[in-house]
Amino acid sequence: MKQTRKFQDLTIGDNYMFGSVMMENDNCRQLLERVLEMPISRVEVIKEKSMIYHPKCKGVRLDVDAKDEKNTHYDVEMQLLKRDALPKRSRYYHSQMDMELLTSGAKYENLPNTYVIFICDFDPFSDEKYRYCFQNICRETGKELGDGAETIFLSTRGKNPDEVSEELVSFLEFVRAGQDGNSEVFEDTYVTRLQNTIRQIKENRGKERQYMMWQDLIDDAKEEGRQEGCQNLLKGMLSSMGTLPDEVVQRIDREKSLDQISAWAQLALDAESLEDFIRRM
Repeated sequence: MKQTRKFQDLTIGDNYMFGSVMMENDNCRQLLERVLEMPISRVEVIKEKSMIYHPKCKGVRLDVDAKDEKNTHYDVEMQLLKRDALPKRSRYYHSQMDMELLTSGAKYENLPNTYVIFICDFDPFSDEKYRYCFQNICRETGKELGDGAETIFLSTRGKNPDEVSEELVSFLEFVRAGQDGNSEVFEDTYVTRLQNTIRQIKENRGKERQYMMWQDLIDDAKEEGRQEGCQNLLKGMLSSMGTLPDEVVQRIDREKSLDQISAWAQLALDAESLEDFIRRM
């Protein structure tokens, strides 16, 4: 069984730490500017979508879900381990974003542009590129479909610094540095900002408690993958905050939707107290 990494040993490459760091809107905005190499005025991280239980993904996804001032939507995920089905996962993520963004009765032309971005601590296509960008293109003419969907894979193993910005390379070197990256001196104000954010998070006892509960949720989802297991874990998370009222226990037990249980789990992580959770439930 894989041993859980200690909270104080987390790096930007760990999903929980990456997600926590990118919850700060400006941290996320500056990262997207480096990835896309274009200015972005404002980014809003959609916190309630940052942790989702996905039966098809067999567990919990911790992504960074954000939108900018043009209503372009972004899904950013850290990937330390190579997965063969990563391209198919990107397709699934785009479909999930479209389903959430296209409200009932809305016109297709109102669908906003979307980006799915994977930050990989490996080379997903073995071509030694720092960045791989994919759009739907006609094979016969090379014309873009123009559907507004783009998938980007970043690799910390690139060897083409002349083809991307120095700022993007610096960030990817920070990711690749792992544990050493927490203390290594980078001549990059953004990376220094991320290092400071990580230190602040590690000094926050509430964040450490959140990490332990989040890790429990992942372990439980992997071992059980069932509604009952997730319900029991949610009740355990809430019990650590105080005595659970019977009506809250009954409401959780009656809930059949894994998406709703997942949303409550996210709320439990964000809540300042049990009373705050119940009020917002």
